[in-house]
This record gives sequence, C-alpha cells and structure tokens, in this order.
Amino acid sequence: MTISILLMGVLVGFLVGLTGVGGASLLTPILIMLNINPAIAVGTDLLYNSITKLFGTIQHWRQKTIDFRLVKYLAFGSIPGVIIAVGFLHVFQSYYHNQEQIIKHALGYVLILVAAATLFKVFFGHMIKENRWQLKALEEKRGLTIAIGAVFGFIVGLTSIGSGSLYAIAMLYFFRMSTSRLVGTDIAHAFLLATVAGILHASMGNVNYTLVLNLLAGSIPGVIIGSMLSAKAPTNALRTIIASLVLISGLKLI
Repeated sequence: MTISILLMGVLVGFLVGLTGVGGASLLTPILIMLNINPAIAVGTDLLYNSITKLFGTIQHWRQKTIDFRLVKYLAFGSIPGVIIAVGFLHVFQSYYHNQEQIIKHALGYVLILVAAATLFKVFFGHMIKENRWQLKALEEKRGLTIAIGAVFGFIVGLTSIGSGSLYAIAMLYFFRMSTSRLVGTDIAHAFLLATVAGILHASMGNVNYTLVLNLLAGSIPGVIIGSMLSAKAPTNALRTIIASLVLISGLKLI
C-alpha cells in the first residue's frame, strides 16, 4: 500500500503541477476506490491539501498576489460553513450511522459540479466580460462574498472538494482582478479553509497521518516535475481529459 500510495501521490502532484486542476477532485475519489473509508479519505485529503497549499500561499504572499480583504470576507462565510458540515456529519453518524453513504453521494454530486466548472473555465472562461458585480467595490458585495464562502465552505467540509476550483469560478465571475491575483487569493483562502476543515476532521479521528506523509512524499516531486513541464504541455486539452475523468468518477459514486 505504501508504494502504491506514494506513486499515486506522484501522479496527482504531477497532474496538478501540469494543469492546475485541483488535487482533491482527483485524490479523494481514488482513495475511496482503493477501499479507504470515505470519512478517512475526506479528512486525510483536507490535511494533505492544507500542507500543500501552505507552500503556494507563502509564494504568493512573497509575490504580493493575495487580496487579503477578499480572503477575510470569504472566510467569514466558509469557516462557519465548514464547522456546520463537519457537525452535520458527526450528528448523522451518531444517530443514523450513515456518514459513509452521505459522503459518497455528496462527493459524487460535487465531483460532477467541479468537472462542469472546470470545463466551463476551459471553454468559456475567456468569454466572461465585465458585469455589474465586477464593477462594484468589495464592500458593496460583502454579503454576497460571505454567502459564497458559506455555501462552498459547507461543500468542502462535507467532501474535501472545491476549496480551489469552485471558489476560482466564483471569483472569476464576481470579482475583477488579474489572473495572478485570482490564483494567489484562491490558494490563500483554500489553505485557510483546508486547515480548519482538516483540524475538525482530525478531531473526529478522520485522518490517516501515515497516508498523508506517503502522499506528500510523492506529490511534492510530482508537482515540481509537472510545473517544469507545464509550459510545454497542451494544458487545456489535459484539463478537459481530467475533468471528464472526474465527471465519470462522480457519476460512479452517486
């Protein structure tokens, strides 16, 4: 298992570095298909994501490509959303013992949503023009920003998926910012969200720390290699293929 998990970490890290497609949407369904308990898969993936996003956050902080005010307002919604989601899982496991079924079904639907969001970004992202939301100042859409954070935060707490991809689509449509600033803000918020969610899942015993270490050992060199080759790779074609695989995984889990 250790070697297979290590190699899986290399593959996921390589694809993330190559295409920028979120690791959680690739990793969590694979872990479940390897017969790892869905709750453990979600908790482990969140902690793993927290550690990997930390390095990205540090880099973007150095580059000054993080909008900390936007991160703050998103977090005002996403942190309570995550807490509610984890509490929801705990209650249903305590009373109905159906946590595994809830996670699997939620994961299936969210994977389909993430695949659709990825395909939309690939084919139509460049067509998004300035709209009335983008033209408003951040303070004017504070309530909307918090609401977006809360909805997607609940989804992330439930499935570990969407901390990057779903928020990126929302930021692309509702906020006007450069690509580098969008990516940096997205990663910084994803780090914060994954950290809180990972700690909450760890407190429930839903984290396999050996699994996290094996995944990190593989994914770090995988990300580096993938990033080095990304300039020469047909990124949009690869993103389309990966999104299609994510879509199939989602359909299988429903």
